[in-house]
Amino acid sequence: MERKPLEVESTDHQKLSSAVYDGPVEEDVQETKVVYRGWEVMPFIIGNETFEKLGIIGTLSNLLVYLTAVFNMKSITAATIINAFAGTVNFGTFVAAFLCDTYFGRYKTLTAAVIACFLGSLAILLTAAVPQLHPAPCGTASSCIGPSDGQIAFLLMGLGILVVGAGGIRPCNLAFGADQFNPKSESGKRGIDSFFNWYFFTFTFAQILSLTLVVYIQSNVSWTIGLTIPVVLMFLACVIFFAGDKLYVKIKASGSPLASIAQVITVAIKKRGLKPVKQPWLNLYNYYPLNYANSKLKYTDQFRFLDKAAIFAPEDKLEADGKPVDPWKLCTMQQVEEVKCIVRVLPIWFASSIYYLTITQQMTYPVFQALQSDRRLGSGGFVIPAATYVVFSMTGMTVFIIIYDRVLVPTLRRITGLDTGITLLQRIGTGIFFAFLSLVVSGFVEERRRTFALTKPTLGMAPRKGEISSMSAMWLIPQLTLAGVAEAFGAIGQMEFYYKQFPENMRSFAGSIFYVGGGVSSYLGSFLIATVHRTTQNSAGGNWLAEDLNKGRLDLFYFMIAGILAVNFAYFLVMSRWYRYKGSDDDVTTCETNGDVIKQQDKNKV
Repeated sequence: MERKPLEVESTDHQKLSSAVYDGPVEEDVQETKVVYRGWEVMPFIIGNETFEKLGIIGTLSNLLVYLTAVFNMKSITAATIINAFAGTVNFGTFVAAFLCDTYFGRYKTLTAAVIACFLGSLAILLTAAVPQLHPAPCGTASSCIGPSDGQIAFLLMGLGILVVGAGGIRPCNLAFGADQFNPKSESGKRGIDSFFNWYFFTFTFAQILSLTLVVYIQSNVSWTIGLTIPVVLMFLACVIFFAGDKLYVKIKASGSPLASIAQVITVAIKKRGLKPVKQPWLNLYNYYPLNYANSKLKYTDQFRFLDKAAIFAPEDKLEADGKPVDPWKLCTMQQVEEVKCIVRVLPIWFASSIYYLTITQQMTYPVFQALQSDRRLGSGGFVIPAATYVVFSMTGMTVFIIIYDRVLVPTLRRITGLDTGITLLQRIGTGIFFAFLSLVVSGFVEERRRTFALTKPTLGMAPRKGEISSMSAMWLIPQLTLAGVAEAFGAIGQMEFYYKQFPENMRSFAGSIFYVGGGVSSYLGSFLIATVHRTTQNSAGGNWLAEDLNKGRLDLFYFMIAGILAVNFAYFLVMSRWYRYKGSDDDVTTCETNGDVIKQQDKNKV
């Protein structure tokens, strides 16, 4: 499929011109200049994002308990459904990104997605509100009646609609918000940088509110009321999103970016026998269609085997305007450089996926640690729910985002001269380092908790677990806070890195691989847990991950993952030193467009 120019859909009943990222906007009598409103439209986008996240997280965060308490499912069945749903959403973002970038554009994709989220949440609500859509309450009976096939089918239909909605929103929402800023102006660039921070702020704020207030209502007041709240919030998200319809910059789909990638790889393989050209920045074939969608890239000398896709052979033919007759036999240097951008990102993506192991572990095992720790607050006898401690990770991230955006970035900007304060790779690397610290602290805290349980008077028994240590569960706050700071650096840095380093017509894909990386780390975490459990359960030292943590060695498990993170951090440093930012003058040969002025840039370290 041939790529189209990057066009903007009409707004305010006026036809807008093609918005090209590398060049001015052309105008004629029927066209007007694209208006980037930036922060003016952020109340609609961030408002929609906040209510949408409150709605969907409020629906899903307590779903495991809902399936066991209302649908009378066994724990393993409920966990299987939840894991399948989470994995499908994460990997479904790839499909949504392809459809978005190839056919529909971000605005139309988001339109369908927010409506799907509302309908999916409504379907889940109906399973609680309508008695015929869930099995009879179990009460105190020893055996419960499970859901019927029809009830399961309706539940899965609701989850399937949510997959469509969440899968469409995740890769598109952030990129759509960034589309509202002019990428050529200094204020627009700073607006994009700040928007990434505030996007994650709203995300974590929604998580905190959903995991506390909404979950409490669902578990202690009424499932029907508790699931009605997300539906109302999702409806408000739709209203807010569509209220800004006339103000948005809406980038149209520009054709399949995957076709161009496939062409470069295929042609490079076909022409692998050709000799490399001596001056590739001059001798490789290049061609830019009118109003080309992506920024024009300079030649880079990494992955030179791909250069052969742009070598002009005697049998290659061109059309009258200079375009290749068969793009599966000859590619442009621009296409090759875009593929290089993607290939360069992959090693960084791999390291970032390993980093996310920390986040996945800090969302699960601290809950088990809290169950066997002293959770009493004050002298009134109030006991903090074990699952609530995870909120400290999100709180740490939320608070630090504000400090980072308002204090650290302006300070670092004066020191480094960079608009972002530090480079994106430095931000991701800092996140990996804090993730490593979080795991090390987790190991020492668990060692202390276990020692208290084995050597000091305990506080009773945790159901189906073991004796409760007299160590205060507040000792879990440092490790969770460090995990939140790690996410403020690493997760936001990743999202911004993918957005800026991918070609402009693949920014929805850039958003999707962030979530795919999270899915990979979840599967890897499950694999490590299963492997450690199987390996140590019959060992002389006992099972590291025993049901009773006092009989296990969770601290050693934390230290093991910290070791993996340490190796991953060293790998990341090597890859960061090797990496070259898209469009930078590092390690590239720059050729002026007239072909007369050529200069070889010195190699600089990243």
